[in-house]
Amino acid sequence: MSAAAVTATPRHARPSPLNPNARAAAAAAAPPNAVSTTRTHLANLDRLLVRPPPLPLPLQNKRAPPADDLGDGGGAATHDDRSGRCGLLNALNLSTFLPFVRKPAVDEMSPRSLAHLQRLLTLSPRPSPKGSIAGEWRRYHGEGGWDGLLDPLDQNLRREVLRYGDFVQAAYTAFHSMPSSSSAAASQHGQHRTLVLPDRSYRPTRSLFATSSLSIPAWARRRSAPGWLTQRSSFVGYVAVCDNEGEVQRMGRRDIAVVLRGTATCPEWAENLRAGLVPVDDDDVGSPQNVPKVAKGFLSLYKTAGDHVPSLSDAIVDEVRRLVEVYKGEELSITVVGHSLGASLAVLAADELSACLSADAAEHRRRPPPIAVVSFGGPKTGNRAFADRLQDGRGVNVLRVVNAGDVVTRVPAPAMAREGEGHVHAGAELRLDSRDSPCLRPDAGPACCHDLEAYLHLLDGFAGSGRPFRADASRSVARLLTYQCPNVKRAYVERARVLGFEPATPRTATANGAGAGGGAEGQYGYLASPT
Repeated sequence: MSAAAVTATPRHARPSPLNPNARAAAAAAAPPNAVSTTRTHLANLDRLLVRPPPLPLPLQNKRAPPADDLGDGGGAATHDDRSGRCGLLNALNLSTFLPFVRKPAVDEMSPRSLAHLQRLLTLSPRPSPKGSIAGEWRRYHGEGGWDGLLDPLDQNLRREVLRYGDFVQAAYTAFHSMPSSSSAAASQHGQHRTLVLPDRSYRPTRSLFATSSLSIPAWARRRSAPGWLTQRSSFVGYVAVCDNEGEVQRMGRRDIAVVLRGTATCPEWAENLRAGLVPVDDDDVGSPQNVPKVAKGFLSLYKTAGDHVPSLSDAIVDEVRRLVEVYKGEELSITVVGHSLGASLAVLAADELSACLSADAAEHRRRPPPIAVVSFGGPKTGNRAFADRLQDGRGVNVLRVVNAGDVVTRVPAPAMAREGEGHVHAGAELRLDSRDSPCLRPDAGPACCHDLEAYLHLLDGFAGSGRPFRADASRSVARLLTYQCPNVKRAYVERARVLGFEPATPRTATANGAGAGGGAEGQYGYLASPT
């Protein structure tokens, strides 16, 4: 070796700690820990995916905000800013000695799609592109049981089902904005005047009211509770028809939608508990196993007439018959959609509509329109004989969207069966799981697992079994943050606050007419029912 080479050799193998370049090189060579890697990944996503940012975000070439403002979801801090001041504290790793300052790993693991949050904090995100389904609309409407469309989930089917879910959200919003509105007045005008559909291609044609056969006794009423909590008749949904000719051409037919919300009042809650099976039709005779039966409470809400409104059964059948007559000669479809209690009422309505419209079609020698049910978080409605009649005898296609953690979809329990009978589900199942969401906590509670907005969030991100949550899911998370904030990962909540979005409480949102999100049941959370 030459003398020059020996002279050029460094005297010390370890670089000087006073050299900032040496510190940066050492930091780059050191193996990254999970938290720093995640924060760096988030900062990169912020720069790449958020353009332009409406509010300043913590970038790597700028001074990072205080850690208290960013929380676990904050961007990566620069070495120049923090190594000098915090290097000693980081080296000590106080969390090892002080367990109470240690944060859960689930909050440190920021999800892959967190950078999308900035453009998702609006109630009106960019709509997904609409593809034409005119050539295969019957398949998307359930012909063939949605075979080959559910897992992996077809993108066109996802968008159609999400739209029907938003229709149910509109029913919740309309009810909670005017829960004690006059049933008689709304019935006379045919519409609930606070009802606004998210898709203007559909036009609401009639409001629907459900009446309980039960009355809450005076001694059981709370003085502080509003009167609508105990009223027997309440707005439960609406009928709408697609009257946009461009949308009719895209879908290949004119769609009539019957939309039904879930439980919101005390009488409805009481009806949910009446799970005993009773015959659907009064003239059904035969062995118990061969007679179609449904839960008594559901049938009561469906068939009971109010003081100033017809029964839900009569209102649905009359309005759908009228619309079928108005648009006779066109290609029609009927979609009955509901969440929770509304899902069971939707099954009853589809069963009756199929029988009535088939009889009308036979009389006029024409083909009846196909009927499909889209159910979100619905309980078991009837026995095996009813399920067989619905699918095979009546030709109704049922799509059940189910969250694996939702206990409502498993009730009534088998222990409630008697005389060898039991409640069963009908139709095809699209199974989601809250644990697949990068936004929701893996230990989300039963109320979150049953919440309609949580269902729609999961549906928007579902690609297929065993596949990751869609990175390009574009549904707004604003409502999810409002109604399920305790079940949203801390990284999302804190990043939303950095971006200027402060989640409102359900009490405030309900007072402002935002609705209950399909699970909170308004400002009286203790009334949130399993159905």
